[in-house]
Parts: sequence; structure tokens; C-alpha cells
Amino acid sequence: MIIKKVRLTNFRSYKKKVFDFSEKGLLVLGANTAGKTNFIEAVYFACSGKSFRAGKDVEVIGWEEKVARVEVKVVVDGVEEVVEVAIYGEGVKGRKRGGKRFMINGVGKKQADFVGFFTGVLFWPEDLEMVIGSPGTRRRYLNRVLSLVDRDYRVSLGAYERGLRQRNRLLSKIREGEGDRRQLFYWDKLVIKNGGVITEKREKFIEFLNENIDIFYDLDIYYDKSVISVGRLKKYEGAEVGAGVTLVGPHRDDFVVKVKKGGQLRELACYGSRGEQRLGVLAIKLCEVEYLAKVKGERPVLFLDDIFSELDREHRKLVMEKVFDQQTVVTATEIDDLPKELLEKLEVIKL
Repeated sequence: MIIKKVRLTNFRSYKKKVFDFSEKGLLVLGANTAGKTNFIEAVYFACSGKSFRAGKDVEVIGWEEKVARVEVKVVVDGVEEVVEVAIYGEGVKGRKRGGKRFMINGVGKKQADFVGFFTGVLFWPEDLEMVIGSPGTRRRYLNRVLSLVDRDYRVSLGAYERGLRQRNRLLSKIREGEGDRRQLFYWDKLVIKNGGVITEKREKFIEFLNENIDIFYDLDIYYDKSVISVGRLKKYEGAEVGAGVTLVGPHRDDFVVKVKKGGQLRELACYGSRGEQRLGVLAIKLCEVEYLAKVKGERPVLFLDDIFSELDREHRKLVMEKVFDQQTVVTATEIDDLPKELLEKLEVIKL
């Protein structure tokens, strides 16, 4: 996949801005407040259908503006296409809470059919939370990757989350003596069916990671899955009513990244240096590139936000071996932080 042009309107700090791409990639240079991450956020929005850092979509709309737009001209399967996302503020077009509109070549699409039309893989500084952060951070990562390329996963995830909300409401009512256990039957079937799909696809993705992850050093990912089944729901039925929430299922999943030290596998979050943790996350992201390439049949665009400033020369070289296998967008604050080979092979834009 190749991005040819990006047009931004009222997206964060960009009033109106057009970026032209070369096939080899793009290096975006600028100070910390110049809008480098805003730019990557906008393009990734067109891949995933949402922001990777905003709590609410309306936060990406420029100050005192009502609508933000991201338009990306991209080559998919050898054909030039135009994908566009419009993000509406509160009250626009009768939307009390704002909203989004997705289009491909000017034709409106449902989000489930838009997401993953063209794919990208993002590495940015906050991704360190994948190793040291909460289980919710890691579940969101799994959801984001699999939702990009698997419509069945997207549909099952949406159905599971809706069913889980209804089941939790009912459990809360039963706890208060206002509900009937027999009402759980429908929601049990729904969450078991869709939860099984989610668990199976997460498991296969993590298997792929483990087969390809030893890029910088020996790593292993352990999938701590919470299986949902008739038997497990029966086992925990008393505890669930007492808690008023569903206690098993993929919404309780986690995964642990481990590094081999002294011949033993140890948790990277506890026993790895910050540099090792950063490289561990980067290894996962580079595996993600290979996974999306395998599933989609062509390589995704790679976004590297301020990656080289904290890498030593040896690891910069290892990263460089992977950068040019696909179109890559790199951001940096100082040109001195960057390998000469990178400067020679990427088109440079200064903000």
C-alpha cells in the first residue's frame, strides 16, 4: 500500500494542509509543538476510523471549528483510491454528541466496511504502555490490530460488547432482587458465541507474534486468556450476581511479554530496562507489519513517531533493516538523531 497525498482540514493544529508523498516514504521534521504527531494521528485515523490518543473523536477538531476532515489518496492492490473521514462536532447535522462519516471514492461506508480498507502500523512513544501499562491497554491493542483486517472480528467484538453491557445490567438487577436469572439465557448465548470468536482470533495472532518476534533479542508472549463457556458461567454465577458484573470472558484477557535472561523467561515489565522495553514493543509492531502483510496480501504503511532519539547505533541499524520493506513515515525533532541512510532514502518535509 502506498500513500500518495494527504489533505487535512481543521484537524487539530492543521487549518488546511496538503502533504505529497513519494513511494519510498516521508521524513517529517519539526519541533515538539510543530504538529508531527497530529499529522500521523490524522493519517492513522483514516486507517483505523478513530484516534489513537484522543479520549473523544471531537477532540481532533480544530479550535472553534465544527468539522474536521482527513482525505488520503492511496494505492490499494495497484488501484488509486481516495478515503475520507469527516469528524463532526456536537450539534452538527443534528448530532448531539458529534459523529463521523466515512467515504471511499466519495461513497459513504459503514465504519465496519471502512476500517482496514488501507492499513498502517503505528509506533509512537506512548506504546511503551503495552508492556508496563494495564491489561486494558493490551486488549485495546489486540482489538485495534485484528479489527483492521478481520471483519468477523469487528462484528463479533461489537456484538460481544453490547451483550456484555446488557448482561451486566441484568446481573446488577438480579443482585438488587429486581431481575430473573432465566433472563440471562439469551445474553449468555450471545457472549459465549462471540467471545469464542474473539478468543480464537486473538490466540492465532499471538501465535504468529511468537513465531516472528525474536528481532532484537529473545522474547515470548504469554496469552492469559479468560475463556467464556456455559461451564465457566455456571461456576461463577454466584460471584457474578454478588459483583453485578460478568467475571469471565475476553474482556478479562491479558498478555504478558517475557524476555529471556540468564536462561530464564522473565517479565519484560519488571526485569527489562526502558530501552529493552521500547525495543520489545517495536518488535511487536514490526511483527504486526508482517501479520497485516500476510492477511491483506500487501504491506501496510509503517508510521514511526520519534523512534530514533532513544536508540543506540546498533539498534538503529537493526531498525533500518526493516524500515524500507514498505512505505514508511518517520517523524523526528533533530536531524542529527537520524542515520544518514534514512536521510538519503526518505523525502524530507520540515514543519
